Amino acid sequence: MTKELQNRIITSAILLLLLIIINFSKLFGVGIFIAILFICIEFSEILSKLVGPGLVKHHRYRSHPEKLNLKYLFLQILAIFYVLIIFGGSSFEIHGRTGSPVVFLFVISICFFSDIGGYAIGRIIGGKKLTKISPNKTVSGSIGSFLFSILPLLLFYNFDQYEYSFSINNILFCLLISLACQLGDLFISYLKRKAKIKDTGFILPGHGGLLDRVDGIIFAVPFAYLLFKFI
Repeated sequence: MTKELQNRIITSAILLLLLIIINFSKLFGVGIFIAILFICIEFSEILSKLVGPGLVKHHRYRSHPEKLNLKYLFLQILAIFYVLIIFGGSSFEIHGRTGSPVVFLFVISICFFSDIGGYAIGRIIGGKKLTKISPNKTVSGSIGSFLFSILPLLLFYNFDQYEYSFSINNILFCLLISLACQLGDLFISYLKRKAKIKDTGFILPGHGGLLDRVDGIIFAVPFAYLLFKFI
């Protein structure tokens, strides 16, 4: 096991422990808000690399007065809307209304295991590359993500044998959440590749920035909410 993988697993375990504590306390709203704040800050850094900073100098004038970068402003508002309203709203709905703290933790656990499975199996087996968007991702890693995403059922089965049984519906739910998580990961990887950056930040050992760690989660949680709400 490489040192990077060890750091990744340790960081994931610590984050999962913090999530469990926050998830079952009155600090859930505070925790989600802090996460959203960091995500938006890191996303703004990606946008500044892609379309330039929010303020740019107007070279038609000698004094070079600054003007708003409308493209940056639009994309930043769009990103904030998605993360705050779509992701944040879905998190609160699953946590407090549609599901429960246990259901929210189950969804996040699927994402965690999917990420670790993809990283571990991809590193161990290697093989054919999955896509040019992210050269480090392999077909074997994607399969590992799908397989590991089912593991939370083993843990939550002890909590509620009826709700978290190994039924076709539950297994399919895990696989779909893993798919959404992987697609979200690829989307953020594509943006980082276009922006020519490796990590969105450096606050999480083995992961980089917070957005590097939750890139799949911010897409998987709203998708899970849609499944709960309409299917």
